[in-house]
Amino acid sequence: MRASLIQIAVEPDESVDARRRRAAALVREQRGADLVVLPELWPVGAFAYESFADEAESPDGPTFQEMSEAARDAGVWLHAGSIVERAEDGQAPDGTLYNTSLVLSPAGELVRTYRKIHRFGFDKGEATLMGAGGELVTVRLPETTLGLATCYDLRFPELFRGLVAAGAETLVVPAGWPARRRAHWTLLTRARAVENQAYVLACATAGTHAGVEQSGHSIVVDPWGEVLAEAGTDEEVLTVDLDPGTVATTRERFPALKDRRLGLETPSVTR
Repeated sequence: MRASLIQIAVEPDESVDARRRRAAALVREQRGADLVVLPELWPVGAFAYESFADEAESPDGPTFQEMSEAARDAGVWLHAGSIVERAEDGQAPDGTLYNTSLVLSPAGELVRTYRKIHRFGFDKGEATLMGAGGELVTVRLPETTLGLATCYDLRFPELFRGLVAAGAETLVVPAGWPARRRAHWTLLTRARAVENQAYVLACATAGTHAGVEQSGHSIVVDPWGEVLAEAGTDEEVLTVDLDPGTVATTRERFPALKDRRLGLETPSVTR
């Protein structure tokens, strides 16, 4: 399975519409990949809090429209990163904002969404401006089952354990991670891979969001914790060939997951 992580740069002098078009062009260039991943909140910037309300959209809004055509043209499964979603689905008060990931099929269809569960900011920013998701989400691809998480979720291992209990073999983590905590990014992505014996595909942004320098360093980690590929700090496409069978082999040869004694209940999962 070939995966391409598009570490797109988010800079303040580029409009959201222009960035959507540029991201779509980069997705089209990944023809031949099976899965393409974009970062968290790349249309607006993960720290551009003052723009969240103005740039909020529905899951089938302008970002989806651009990404749908690009996924179809490239013939790829596309994790289109996340958008600022304005909820209008009756599941939350109208106008509630969410940090929502979109997963599209090679036909350009929206097959799953994931609303970020853990919001960053403590008593400000995303934590106060957005609602929290409430469901773990997996997506079955022909080669593997994806488990979806977003950025700050990395700090909460119980979420990933729940995804693995639901069948996830490849953990996909779009992020807008700040450069000042880059060491944590590398440590946590490897830890989530090792403890869950799963691939981790973690796609971050480059550039600067509202004055916050981004870490870059998108990373692909195998189920044994080995780094298969890592980007630098600039805009970059990271392409890696993965062997989905490695997950099963690792779990068979070192069956640590069978020794779990805590948190064995399976949470509510959307597939």
